[in-house]
Order: sequence, then C-alpha cells, then structure tokens
Amino acid sequence: MNNGEKGYIHSVITGGTVDGPGIRYVIFMQMCPLRCKFCHNPDTWQLQEDRQKSVEEILFDIKKYKNFFTLSNGGVTVSGGEPLLQAKFVLNLFKHLKKENIHTAIDTCGYINIDETILELFQYTDLFLFDIKHLNNEKHIELTGKDNKRIKNFLDELKRNNKNVWIRQVLIPNLTMDTEYINELIKYLDKYRPIIKKIELLPYHKMGKEKWKKLGMEYKLSADTPQKKDLSEIKRKFENNGYDVLLSS
Repeated sequence: MNNGEKGYIHSVITGGTVDGPGIRYVIFMQMCPLRCKFCHNPDTWQLQEDRQKSVEEILFDIKKYKNFFTLSNGGVTVSGGEPLLQAKFVLNLFKHLKKENIHTAIDTCGYINIDETILELFQYTDLFLFDIKHLNNEKHIELTGKDNKRIKNFLDELKRNNKNVWIRQVLIPNLTMDTEYINELIKYLDKYRPIIKKIELLPYHKMGKEKWKKLGMEYKLSADTPQKKDLSEIKRKFENNGYDVLLSS
C-alpha cells in the first residue's frame, strides 16, 4: 500500500491483558480478508483513509508505557482486522521496537501470501497469536467466506521458521466444540507441538452483535454461548495432551 511509514489504524488499547503475555499496547489495524460470522470487530473490515498514523507517532506513544512492559513481561501486539495486510508498516514499527528491546506479537488469521516482507517480519516478531477458525474447508468457507489453504500454509511457514505460536480457537457450540472436532484439532496440532507455547480457547460470545446492527449488517450466526462444563472439559482434554491452556473468560 505504501513504503511502510504510515499505517491505517483503527484503534489502540494501552493496557491490554488478553492479547499476549503481560501488559500490552495493542494496535488494531484496518482491513481483513475474512468475513467471520462471529467477528466482534466488523468495523475494522473496511479501509478508512482518514485514520492514518506514522510509525513515529505510534512509537512515541508506545514508549510512554515501556516501564509497564518491563515489569509485566509485556510488550506490543498488532491485531486487527488483519495486520499482515499492512506488513511493511508492521515491519517498520517492529524494527524500531526491537531496538528498544520491546516484545512484539502479531495476532493473525494467516490468510496471507508469503513474500519477502513477511519473511523479514518473522525475524522481528517474538510471538504469533494464530487464529484457527475451522479445520474443515467447507465449514471454514461457511464461517469466513474463504477457504483455509493459505491459513494452513502459513502455519507451516511458522513451523519452518521456528516461530513461537499461541494457537487461538473460538469455541462455538455445534461448530467447533464437539468431541470429533476437538480430537481432530489436537491430532492436527501435534506436528506443530515444538512451536506451540500455549493453546488459547476463546468461548463464543455475542458482544459484537450490536456493532453489526449499528453498521447496518445482518448478524447471521445462530449459536448459543458455551456451557462452562463443556469449556472445562475441552480445556482438560488439551491439558491431558500436554498443552499449556488458557481458557479466556
């Protein structure tokens, strides 16, 4: 889109605690290639050109919170939307952050073509928060509007580059919570075990439904919120397979 000096920013959170380790400065980027039916940030999907910020502006603000990162083993997470659609900007920012010895993380859906910029960005990224929507390709298309081939390829690339990964799975009743699916997911992730540092289970919620309404969009996903006992059982199953598991509230 440009030389990476400026990025299209949706919003920032200066004291985030759910997007990586410690206290984090979370940057939500604009645009996303997927159209997830359960998305709670549909307002990030489209480009709003009046919301550009330079690397220098963002870096100046981030440095105000450096002591919090140091004390909590936190850092900066770039999320979205899909941050890798603006990989040059993220690369530019992360190069500066590593000079400041600040931990860097990217929350990505992985629906990205691997190019030289992405591969260079790997060198400056300490952690990838990798979102799995659904392993089954047809259900993935139904949920997101896109197939999952690029996503699976991206996870392979993370393994080839030995990058630290947190796997994130949204748990949706009748879609990603049944025993067959969870067993399949555990089996699928086994070959990536060396790079997986945590499994983060994200219970489905309807908090984004109001955003869809305000944007004049129809919220088509019909699903109940998960039962606590079912969530606990899934968490225990991953733990029994040797994973460090975080069940988000």
